[in-house]
Amino acid sequence: MSKNTKTGKKLSPVEADDLIAILKDRFGKNPDRHKEIQWEKVEERLRKSSDKLWSLDQMEATGGEPDVVGFDKKSGEYIFVDCSAESPKGRRSVCYDTAALESRKEHKPANSALGLAAEMGVTILNEEQYRNLQKLGKFDTKTSSWIETPADIREKGGALFCDWRYGHVFTYHNGAESYYGARGFRGMLKF
Repeated sequence: MSKNTKTGKKLSPVEADDLIAILKDRFGKNPDRHKEIQWEKVEERLRKSSDKLWSLDQMEATGGEPDVVGFDKKSGEYIFVDCSAESPKGRRSVCYDTAALESRKEHKPANSALGLAAEMGVTILNEEQYRNLQKLGKFDTKTSSWIETPADIREKGGALFCDWRYGHVFTYHNGAESYYGARGFRGMLKF
């Protein structure tokens, strides 16, 4: 994993090479996640996208184990998603968004899922994307992950999260200001 020697949002050439080696190894070990995608083309795109490579490094550094899970033919973008078995450890104990964080009077978490995702340059998964990820393996069997919440639910103070239990994906609701040691979020990056 790359060290925290970055200046701004760009990795050094050595850090970039180290991260690309990690991603290539993960890509090779998990072929079912990216059928019909060639690593050489992914790497070529990575080497041309220093800002996206920085975001992938943030995903890796916080325990997300990002991997290629698809290619959007319409936009021509590769899709990376956190594929760690459990919700990324470095992104747990966060409430849903900045408004929820600001509404807490005491015992505030360090950050929010949406705030941290924005800092990292990624988006959080929506329910459909989360369910699609679960077709590639079994994720969040002991943890849960915040997902993008529809505006009408968020306006009423709620937020959604998902997990995998009993052979199924479950979608639940909670107050957006809540946070738990076993709940984080999974990021997505397209480029």
